[in-house]
Amino acid sequence: MDDVIIGLEIHVQLNRLRSKMFCGCSTSYHDAPPNTHTCPVCLGLPGSLPVINRRAVEFGIKVALALNCNIAEETMFYRKNYYYPDLPKGFQISQYDYPLATGGYVLIKGDDGQERRIRITRVHMEEDPGRLVHAGTIDKARYTLVDYNRCGMPLLEVVTEPDLRSPKEARQFLDKLRTILEYLDVFDGNLEGSLRVDSNISLAGGDRVEVKNISSHKGVEKALSYEITRQRNLKRRGIEVVQETRHYDELRGVTVSIRTKEEAHDYRYFPEMDLVPLRIADWVPRIRAELPELPDAKRERFREQYGITDDHAKSLTSDIKVADFYEWVAARADPKLAAVWIADVLKGELNYRDLTIESFKRESMLEIVRMLSEKEITDEIAVTLIRTILDRGGSPREIVESMGLKRADDDYVVRAVREAVADSQEAVRDYLSGNARAINYIVGQVMKRTKGRADPSVAHKLVKEEIERQIC
Repeated sequence: MDDVIIGLEIHVQLNRLRSKMFCGCSTSYHDAPPNTHTCPVCLGLPGSLPVINRRAVEFGIKVALALNCNIAEETMFYRKNYYYPDLPKGFQISQYDYPLATGGYVLIKGDDGQERRIRITRVHMEEDPGRLVHAGTIDKARYTLVDYNRCGMPLLEVVTEPDLRSPKEARQFLDKLRTILEYLDVFDGNLEGSLRVDSNISLAGGDRVEVKNISSHKGVEKALSYEITRQRNLKRRGIEVVQETRHYDELRGVTVSIRTKEEAHDYRYFPEMDLVPLRIADWVPRIRAELPELPDAKRERFREQYGITDDHAKSLTSDIKVADFYEWVAARADPKLAAVWIADVLKGELNYRDLTIESFKRESMLEIVRMLSEKEITDEIAVTLIRTILDRGGSPREIVESMGLKRADDDYVVRAVREAVADSQEAVRDYLSGNARAINYIVGQVMKRTKGRADPSVAHKLVKEEIERQIC
């Protein structure tokens, strides 16, 4: 999509903090009744004064360093003035001329399969506004309620350069960013409102449209795909694409216009006189030293230390909890075998059930990998064990004993092979006529007779030997 130009503004809630950005209200509001986690400061009542949450600024610096940014020597807050029902003060405390950091980048795999560098323009801090709850869709709601619990939540805005060239690349960037944030332990992506995206998109030569407040990575991809189609259709009909702000309606899968796009001067930025500038240059060495091993570095280490493929290393490090799970098993069993079964099988079964890695005990995975290594069970039985544990619980060895899943001995497999060949003479004739794949049917019959307890490669070898014996 050479004519597509996409930039993102990502609002990240630093929800691992215990208190809000400028007051002492708790950040644990997600399961609370509306408007119960508020105080005069986050409600903007007359006479209330904000106090900067130092830990929030340290979290922001940590994220900026992980995004390869240059940290400012000094940063300060501004008032961003606009009226909206979810902003009780009538302005938002944000940053403008002196952001926390600038000039970073994130590496992703582009649509052409090559590694691409997506530049970060700036990273700055601000407070979250409240939440509007519409009775219906945003453009046709009968009424709207306001919940101010979210007001004042510590928010980090990550702004990219317009380097993305497709909705798929935008989603890849967001996936990578979320992984980095979770490695840093500054953010829980499972909480409502934890990450919201404003997508700026234009076609070459056309005006830019901003799609606001998209709450999921899949939603960003779908909204951008819709906008590309909409803008191309307008272009074909000779209609000018106007600069505006639109909302993505996830239920209908469309974007709707909500207002003409504001420029920076519309917000009348001016310094927040109740907050002093912060000199943060001296904080950076200590925070940099506290950075954990990040996803790209962990992926390279997994490849070198455990000898696994790049695809497996990438899959295993895309989630810090999966990476820790794998490393625990790999330290006690065959790391290559563990990588295959965790990345290719266990993750697939978890995704199918919409479960996380915490749903499976690492001790159970270790036992399965060891049983595979010692050839106590076959691959088919291992899959059965994983599914059974996820669906019903239990330990691998108990399930093997109770369900009679122990690998079949050689004599039992030989008998099953002879019976399968004898009952599959049509497949035998096809195989002898040159259809090499016909033997797979007979192997399948062996696996059926042994209830998956035979090793497929051994069964394949024995079936060929039995056919050749009959010919002789």
